[in-house]
Amino acid sequence: MATTNRRLRCAILGTSGYTGAELVRILARHPGAEIAVLTADRSAGQPVERVFPHLGGLGLPDMIAIEDVEWPGLDIDLVFCALPHGTTQEVVAGLLHRTGHDLVDEMLREDRGDLASGVPGAVKVIDLSADFRLADVDAYKQWYGHEHRAPGLQAEAVYGLTELERERVAGARLVANPGCYPTAAVLPLVPLIERGLIVADDIIIDAKSGVSGAGRAAKEASLFAEVSEGIHPYGIASHRHAPEIEQTLSRAAGRAVTVNFTPHLMPMNRGILSTTYVRLDEGRDATHLRATLLERYENEPFVRIFPDGQVPATRFVRGSNDCIINVFDDRITGRAIIVSAIDNLVKGAAGQAVQNMNVMYGLSETAGLGHVPLFP
Repeated sequence: MATTNRRLRCAILGTSGYTGAELVRILARHPGAEIAVLTADRSAGQPVERVFPHLGGLGLPDMIAIEDVEWPGLDIDLVFCALPHGTTQEVVAGLLHRTGHDLVDEMLREDRGDLASGVPGAVKVIDLSADFRLADVDAYKQWYGHEHRAPGLQAEAVYGLTELERERVAGARLVANPGCYPTAAVLPLVPLIERGLIVADDIIIDAKSGVSGAGRAAKEASLFAEVSEGIHPYGIASHRHAPEIEQTLSRAAGRAVTVNFTPHLMPMNRGILSTTYVRLDEGRDATHLRATLLERYENEPFVRIFPDGQVPATRFVRGSNDCIINVFDDRITGRAIIVSAIDNLVKGAAGQAVQNMNVMYGLSETAGLGHVPLFP
């Protein structure tokens, strides 16, 4: 685990999206980090408050194009990539190549060992796209429609669901931040599968997301008139978060696991609500499941198991890095219903990325993430 006595200098690539803006919001008040570089190609040359007025008055650098960033002279510790899917692999490969060990070797050859032990060799990356989440590059090709463009880096990427991979995250150079749907679904399921309390081959995940999960780019399906006063499923039997969920559950089960997963778009800005239907191992009920989750997450600062009978809702996590969970007996004998909720832009994206940063650099895991949920 890397530790530091100075504030970490961070770069955010892709600032003009919702996730990039949320990273700025969190890092701007982080006691152990500072924002040194912001990129946003379409908004290059503009101050952040021109695109996001709510981020004004924070003393932030202007946004620039990625190709205009002069990495060697910037003394950057960590890069957050909040770029669109399919574009990050080559960017990260080039970034780690230029700011990593090749540059250190070059500096050593020039007898600059004092500098070579500094930031260039220590640059780390947290990628918030899906480009490094699937460990199997063939599965990536199947679900994303093109070859993985950095298979060598994929081999060292750590899937950064912090509560489940904390030790590996601590030693990682490249962390693949999990998707929002997988975070909400997997946190309650993994401990139950590991204990053999539920049947891993009979899991149905019904998940609902706010419109910010679709990104900030103009899309017909995200127009107000298309989204308001209704709800609709999408990506039926084909959503790209399905293999990500299955990858994590398969590791927990020690064998291949396939799930039924259907996402829905809700007329709200933020939040994910995941309602999961499971078949119980013989002799088990919701009480056993809830007790296991209470034990597993007792010391986790961002996972809360609700009191018996209390129902999680997205309005209880808005703006926070929390994941709230509860378990209920189904009226069908031998089955249970698990309900979990997160803010898709925080625990489902930027907040979990900052949580991973804290772990990677030996900071307090809750640093910068003490936001109490906004209500109402």
